[in-house]
Amino acid sequence: MADGLRYRIAAGWCALLALTWPASAAEGPPKRGGTLTYLIPADSPPSFDGHREGTFAMVHATAPFYSTLIRINPVNPSSTTDFVCDLCTGMPEPGDGGKTYVFELRNGVKFHDGTPLTAADVKASWDHIISPPEGVLSVRQSYFMMVDSVEAPDPKTVVFRLKFATTVFLPALADPRNFIYKKTTLEKDPRWYEKNVEGSGPFKFAFYETGQSINGVRNPDYYHPGLPYLDGFKGIFTEKQATRIDALRSDRAAIEFRGLPPAARDELKANLGDRLAVQESDWDCGSFVEANHKRKPFDDVRVRRALTLAIDRWHGIPALSKVADVHTVGGIVLPGAPLAATKDELQQIAGFWPNIEQSRAEAKKLLKEAGAEGLSFELLNRNVDQPYKYNGNWVIDEWSKIGLRVTQRVLPTGPWFEAMRQGNFDVVLAGNCQSVVNPLLDVQRYLPDYAANYGQFDDQPENALYDKMLHETDFTKQRGLMRQFEKHVLDDQAHEIFLLWWYRMVPYRSYVKGWKISPSHYLNQDLATVWLDK
Repeated sequence: MADGLRYRIAAGWCALLALTWPASAAEGPPKRGGTLTYLIPADSPPSFDGHREGTFAMVHATAPFYSTLIRINPVNPSSTTDFVCDLCTGMPEPGDGGKTYVFELRNGVKFHDGTPLTAADVKASWDHIISPPEGVLSVRQSYFMMVDSVEAPDPKTVVFRLKFATTVFLPALADPRNFIYKKTTLEKDPRWYEKNVEGSGPFKFAFYETGQSINGVRNPDYYHPGLPYLDGFKGIFTEKQATRIDALRSDRAAIEFRGLPPAARDELKANLGDRLAVQESDWDCGSFVEANHKRKPFDDVRVRRALTLAIDRWHGIPALSKVADVHTVGGIVLPGAPLAATKDELQQIAGFWPNIEQSRAEAKKLLKEAGAEGLSFELLNRNVDQPYKYNGNWVIDEWSKIGLRVTQRVLPTGPWFEAMRQGNFDVVLAGNCQSVVNPLLDVQRYLPDYAANYGQFDDQPENALYDKMLHETDFTKQRGLMRQFEKHVLDDQAHEIFLLWWYRMVPYRSYVKGWKISPSHYLNQDLATVWLDK
């Protein structure tokens, strides 16, 4: 394996993640027809714009309406290197020493209003992601720092020219939230897609009931012949876990793609027996706490280090994993990936020391030095059961053990995002969830120049360290740089307080066929390959 590719997931680890249930011969051929009702465990998305948002509440609601240029292979969703075309006709070989990618587009692709989709629309969409207009947020803009230009020399050709060759480009390109929008619409109003839907994907938008449901119908002109199998879908927004469990039990919904914790799985399995299927997988999604560096005393690194030192992750995970969809103690790289820290390496970082009494004694010492003993503050949290509320209650209890008095403000998804973006919080509990396991891009969430730097910190040495790591092609050196970066982010500066990695258990009615789990919780054209067998 070439050095520049060694950070990718090893074959054995891929096998661990590939806990998929492909359609067996016993299931027979896919069936056409029917409407799939699924659950979205949130009150509503903050907006419909895939370029602006990162939450599952948006992508589970709107991705089935859209096309992307490329994507992870839908029949091999656990892969981190198996990319296939969606709008293009074939995966290109890079030219110019790995700095030029030329994509040819399919013929006959139309937006849902009947207008043709051309290379100009693809270019405009990527320009919107890479260089958004003033006042427009693109949360993955920094993923494409390697892109020099996007060109559309003719209606069927799109050319990406890179500043430097890098293995992170194709995984970034394959993100399922890179929706292709209409050029003329973006020119009229670059924020139009925040409140409206107009795509070219397998399903056409039918209607949206605010905070209730979103509905789609089969696109008869979809460019992948024979797909989708479903006549339509209904995504129901249901923030309470108990309500979702009851909906699955009573067959008012067939699946929740995001997953439930072990206790809920066991309860449903006991009730439904063979009428329920379950798929499980590690999840490229982790919880962390972020302090607002613009508010005192959280501008003091001693206070931030005290917050992480107080949390006993090693002894907390066995109990917490029984009721919440968290599974593994780890650093900022998904455990098991070649760039991830070993347990011994991790235990050298503040907050992961094996001796919790020593750790908490150091936390109390730091608080005293900073004049912050008995500090009172508010934790901003999201009104989502799994795992936000469970993690929130857990860390508040952990902080109480070093004398901190913490209250919790729980907001619906939209207001929660807005509070973070406005800096209206002391400390916030958030998540870093990605669609393709790609550690060098995944850790961008912790950079000061990242669009979602809600901690509002500046750290140019961190930027320089990341840039060096991004350009390094020798795996051993790259891994060493990642350890330096991780220690800087989690310990030396404590910009982020990483908690635990998530695990997915997706219970669904056995008549749902063709569904395959992946390390990601994102749903794109995957819904096009699902069928019902009632």
